[in-house]
Amino acid sequence: MDDSFTLFAVAFAAFLLAGLVKGVIGLGLPVVAIGLLALVMSPAQAAALLVVPSLVTNMWQVVASPQFLALTRRLGLVLVGIVAGIGLSPSLLTTDTSGGASFALGVALALYAILGLTAVRFQIPPRAEPWAGPLVGLATGAVAAATGIFAIPSVPYLQAIGLEKDDLVQALGLIFTVSTVALGIVLARDGVLSVSTAGASLMALVPALGGMVAGQLIRSRIKPAVFRLIFLWGLLALGVHLAVRAAL
Repeated sequence: MDDSFTLFAVAFAAFLLAGLVKGVIGLGLPVVAIGLLALVMSPAQAAALLVVPSLVTNMWQVVASPQFLALTRRLGLVLVGIVAGIGLSPSLLTTDTSGGASFALGVALALYAILGLTAVRFQIPPRAEPWAGPLVGLATGAVAAATGIFAIPSVPYLQAIGLEKDDLVQALGLIFTVSTVALGIVLARDGVLSVSTAGASLMALVPALGGMVAGQLIRSRIKPAVFRLIFLWGLLALGVHLAVRAAL
């Protein structure tokens, strides 16, 4: 009973905080939720719990976009690459028993934070998108199959092709939605996402949405840039902790 309550409390707090981050800066729900949940469960179990909150919050983000069709056409090859990458890559996330998935997750979180903190910006010209997009999609899918994280290298790529702030947020929602569906199918295929887990994932939607609403309310009262800086440093510490713990 104590263990069950602890898991429930950690999961509730993780999704509440993840939703809060997403409400303030427009992204971060998957990386925060999986990173925190991986402290008390396997990355595969964390990814399974994330399916419904990630799907619903990102669809909400995508549907609100008037540029949905245009972004879908522009990112079509990236999306195809993501689905192929998740489907064809060895699923370290669901098959690992030696801590490799936790180590990979920690490294991915730390890398994501470092890229954000150093403000590294790449530039990809429009003529390169037809071949760069599928490669980025395949790499994103492979990372997702190993860690449950969809942000590497998709987020730097979206910034590199010059999307403006609103289009960038909508594009992230689109990529994360497709990634969530593809990863959810793999998790179900491998027996990690069961009916009972799907029910728990549905319950996790409540704190995630509550956190998003709270984040949107406080967004005007704090500087999102400052909040984002705190978020990235915290994510870096979390990633290093997970990687070191798995390595030891």
